[in-house]
Amino acid sequence: MKREVPVEEAVGMVLAHDVTQIIPGEYKGRLFKKGHVIQAEDIGPLRSIGKEHLYVLEPDDDEVHEDEAAKTMAAALLGDSLTMEEAHEGKSALLAANQGVLKVNANQVTALNRNGELLLVTKKSFVPVQAGETVAVARAIPLLIKRETLQEFTNIASESGPVLEVLPYVETRVAVVTTGSEVFSGLIQDKFGPLLKEKLSVYPVKWLGQTIVGDTRDAISEAIHHWIDQGANLILVTGGMSVDPDDRTPAAIRSVAKDVITYGFPVLPGSMLMLAYHEQVTLMGLPGGVLYDRYTSFDMVLPRVLAGVRVTAQEVAAMGYGGLLK
Repeated sequence: MKREVPVEEAVGMVLAHDVTQIIPGEYKGRLFKKGHVIQAEDIGPLRSIGKEHLYVLEPDDDEVHEDEAAKTMAAALLGDSLTMEEAHEGKSALLAANQGVLKVNANQVTALNRNGELLLVTKKSFVPVQAGETVAVARAIPLLIKRETLQEFTNIASESGPVLEVLPYVETRVAVVTTGSEVFSGLIQDKFGPLLKEKLSVYPVKWLGQTIVGDTRDAISEAIHHWIDQGANLILVTGGMSVDPDDRTPAAIRSVAKDVITYGFPVLPGSMLMLAYHEQVTLMGLPGGVLYDRYTSFDMVLPRVLAGVRVTAQEVAAMGYGGLLK
């Protein structure tokens, strides 16, 4: 309902129209927008432009203001790994409370957005985030929201576990096994080691070291076992990942692994990536494309691994949607 009130009585009420300020020869523009909740400090500026009365909106008993709706939406999505900003103009941002990897329940986000009046906009799932980074925004579209609509949103948000969470990184000890007779003999300089050190430097991991071996399956397997014995829980094997007769890396990884998830990702670049597990140790065979392309299948999977997420074959198959990275 809209009604007229004296300016001094409007504090705490919702403005029903834009208020324009005109400074002759200098400025003409909006001083306050429709939906603004009048504050005590607004009275002076309003009177300075000749406003003695305002039209305000008074929500019915079954309605709430957009800011209250946005605040309620964000609060319904909160967990230990998220914080929220104060609602403003019908929006409330959700922030990561810690460094880690954002996990989003995409099905719940879709369900929440079907109403069209209350919206949730998020970053993609499994992207690295920093503490304090905005990961999602809750947005109310109409100025006044029915309480029933808001309750539907909060009900969906509470179903099937958290809609949003930031998974902290687990303690990760990384080792690299580099294969190739040309590198082992010193004919060419290894470039994988420095590149992987740089990629991993932005994550809280411990670099254990790198071993360079020739192109025999036994030598590669022995190097992997060595780093397992040294406490590595992520071993990256570089070189020898193609289908050439001299490329022994996939067979060596298979000989060590207890669970091979895949040799081949529906992602380009990086389709020759191999992912396997030996008990709690993650084994990854990295294709040559990791050396030449800034972002590959390896970069897609790495944050999940560092957050302790065990990647399944079904999840790998789903990466084909959006897997064309350049």
